[in-house]
Amino acid sequence: MRKFVVCALMLGLALSVAPASLAQEECVISFLTVWSGEDELPNWESMVQPFVDETGCRIEVESTRDLVPVLTTRVEAGNPPDIAGVPSFGAISTFLEQGDVKPLDFLDMDRINEQFGETWIELGTVNDTLYGIFPRASLKSLIWYSPPAFEAAGYAVPETWDDLLALCQQIYDDGAACFSIGLESGAASGWPATDWIEDIMLRTTSLENYDAWISHDIEWTGEEVTRAWETFGQIVGNDDFQFGGGAGTLATNFGEAVCPLFTDPPGAYLHRQASFIQSFIADCPGGDALVPGEDFNFFLFPPINAEYGSPGLGGADLFVMFNDNENTRALMEFLTQPEALSGWLAGGGSGIATNNQFPLDQYPDPISRRAAEVLQEVDAFRFDASDQMPGDVNQAFWTGTLNYVQNPDSLADILANIESIADQAYTAD
Repeated sequence: MRKFVVCALMLGLALSVAPASLAQEECVISFLTVWSGEDELPNWESMVQPFVDETGCRIEVESTRDLVPVLTTRVEAGNPPDIAGVPSFGAISTFLEQGDVKPLDFLDMDRINEQFGETWIELGTVNDTLYGIFPRASLKSLIWYSPPAFEAAGYAVPETWDDLLALCQQIYDDGAACFSIGLESGAASGWPATDWIEDIMLRTTSLENYDAWISHDIEWTGEEVTRAWETFGQIVGNDDFQFGGGAGTLATNFGEAVCPLFTDPPGAYLHRQASFIQSFIADCPGGDALVPGEDFNFFLFPPINAEYGSPGLGGADLFVMFNDNENTRALMEFLTQPEALSGWLAGGGSGIATNNQFPLDQYPDPISRRAAEVLQEVDAFRFDASDQMPGDVNQAFWTGTLNYVQNPDSLADILANIESIADQAYTAD
């Protein structure tokens, strides 16, 4: 466990939300997070720097990988952090029930409603009260392709799942593979397949059922989950639709799977992955010469059942408040402002502003700008399901997808095994 103190860097951005009185006496705000100095913490420092510059406040950051145990210890000792960045409300449900997490009822809800919209307010609300804010998000529901390769082959971006399957058949008939998929990721092998299934769940059943799946209120062997896996099987159960067949999908590292889209001729034409894959494209042979938005682009994972539309799957940073005072209110207010993400991007961070008033021209490239537009267009948004499940269930989910690709006929046994593990894991919780 380490502590980091935010140092001052003048970014030249004005801040209008913090009371001038904060600078008249020492202002120290404690922040607890899982971030560390080697990954996203410097971006956080850039994010809050305008607030620091304007108010003179010092933000003391404690970084730990054991977030919930540390929170428990500090809350029980009567010394909670002022603000915490947490993975989900589920992880802090006990603190919510005990009243340790403070409501954000001081925010101007007319402004919040206008700038964030229903999705982010709903996700930040518990029992009709706003408890959390999400300054930035990431989007996973993306299928990547090469526009020049599509144009040369005469292919069109599919608008529905049926269109996608028809395109895959057309690509196979033309002598290539539709999707390049990579599930190898060391001890976490299989996780890219869980994202596929989560996207499909969001498009084949209700949001309520998706949430119930996370909390194990519906069974893995039930029709909703089974149908999602079987739909996934329409791709991974067909060797013709995969670059290298199922064996290639199992053996290929997730970060290298996008590269066949850019060979001549293309080995495959589509790749489903989150927005972070852009950095891996640059590492492909010749990738550093590819122009974002021209040589590679993406489209939103298409709808499957029109009733459920085109939701977005992804992640977001959830900030909650444990101490309610003038200082913490001012910082939470600042984090809802568009200026907050400006600092994050200035620090080299990635992500998409959830505030719809963040200027699109501040994103560093056309891919990021398009992702921001798509985030505002999706019918709903949900977080990665497996990340919110108990560890044993998450691991069984990963492993189950590998077994499914290897032997699609074993689905019933795979789901029965995950259900058995889930029964034990959720009972233990």
